[in-house]
Amino acid sequence: MFETKIYKNRRNTLKKSLNSGLVLLLGNEESSMNYADNCYRFRQDSTFLYYIGLNKSRLAAIIDVDEDKEFLFGDDPTIDQIVWTGKVPSLQELTKQAGMDGCRPYEGIRAYFDQHAKDRKIHYLPPYRPGHTLKLQEWLGLAPEEIAAGKSVELIKGIVEQRNVKSEQELARIEEAVNMSGQMHLEAIRATRPGMKEYEVMSRVHQKALELGGRLAFPIILTKHGETLHNHSYDNTIEEGDMVLCDAGAEHPDGYAGDLTRTFPAGRHFNDLQRTAYNIVLEAQIAAVDILKPGVRFLDVHLAACKKLVEGLKHLNLMKGNPAEAVQAGAHAMYFQCGLGHLMGLDVHDMENLGEEYVGYTGDLAKSKQFGLKSLRLGRKVEPGFVVTVEPGLYFIPELIDYWGGQKKHEAFINYDKLEEFRDFGGIRIEDDYIVTEGGCRLLGNPIPKKSSEIEELRRKALEESTDE
Repeated sequence: MFETKIYKNRRNTLKKSLNSGLVLLLGNEESSMNYADNCYRFRQDSTFLYYIGLNKSRLAAIIDVDEDKEFLFGDDPTIDQIVWTGKVPSLQELTKQAGMDGCRPYEGIRAYFDQHAKDRKIHYLPPYRPGHTLKLQEWLGLAPEEIAAGKSVELIKGIVEQRNVKSEQELARIEEAVNMSGQMHLEAIRATRPGMKEYEVMSRVHQKALELGGRLAFPIILTKHGETLHNHSYDNTIEEGDMVLCDAGAEHPDGYAGDLTRTFPAGRHFNDLQRTAYNIVLEAQIAAVDILKPGVRFLDVHLAACKKLVEGLKHLNLMKGNPAEAVQAGAHAMYFQCGLGHLMGLDVHDMENLGEEYVGYTGDLAKSKQFGLKSLRLGRKVEPGFVVTVEPGLYFIPELIDYWGGQKKHEAFINYDKLEEFRDFGGIRIEDDYIVTEGGCRLLGNPIPKKSSEIEELRRKALEESTDE
């Protein structure tokens, strides 16, 4: 948690962005796995963390914009709870930590709205948990179908405006998370041995996050089948000749995320084809970073990376024709089906729960419906203080090859005969995190190897050390 004045200043800024009304900020509750007392790891709502700073369950806040009052709703722990949890702060102590005007029992929220909300706008965010929906129904007297329509776009836009620009204190936390993430990836590269199961390496990556005082920002992707974009299966045996894709990030204790990806050979080095494809992805990342600066649409950064990928794929005889025309037609999505990156902060996909149309796009720029491009979470112009990931990749998906190939889709740009040779190639992704600065952008965290020669040197040393043991 930051200093109390930081949260007070954030709330004051938020109030100035709203004309009037009551703001309801919902904290999260414990969520049970298979019975009431066996819970998933608690994760506080990120917007609640940003404005209130309290990482405790079963809390809510109401901010009265007109009266300039702020109240925390929760309950003091009972002696039965203290037996299991140990001493925890009282509600009054939490209220002081957050710098709010007062506190009230959690069950008093409905009564507060009954008393103070008559003919006044109630600002709330779109719920992403069923429990939030039920509370909004009860407290505000809304039918389920009314809740989505009643979300406050004014509140969403005010929050996005603030949270998009990271303060120096936030950047320090993010860099800590990125550095922890880097150590997780070095562990994966050094620990992998042919014959190991994916879950053996994944467990070492998770352990490293815990050793460094962090937690996982998202479920680890550790796979020899990198063509599956979000692959959370870890049962395969890693063999000599495979490539391993690791997408993993640590979460700082204050909630800020890191998100990196590295792809490396299971043996000492890539084969010639793997190395060529890897370098195409790296060149696309370099091209994207070179033009990432204030005032540039991330959509255009994405398209520049796509064009660079197509240029490289032409050298492999996998694509043909004019690269810019191929990208405009969407033919590159045979190999790159996702977006180049996303915003990052208290969420690894920052504020995605608030709606991509408000966070990543604007009224003047709508999200594309084209396959591949529709998966780009961020299209708007970036500004100083934005934290983004840049993560180009190449993914050879057999099912997509069959689906498009059967239709001869984009055959003016795709060499399907040559593509058949790549059915079992897998996937490659390289991902780093950047802060947009006044003059361009800066890599966050300590650099970790990503040139193919650097990756191979790490693998060589790791395998030689294992032979010496």
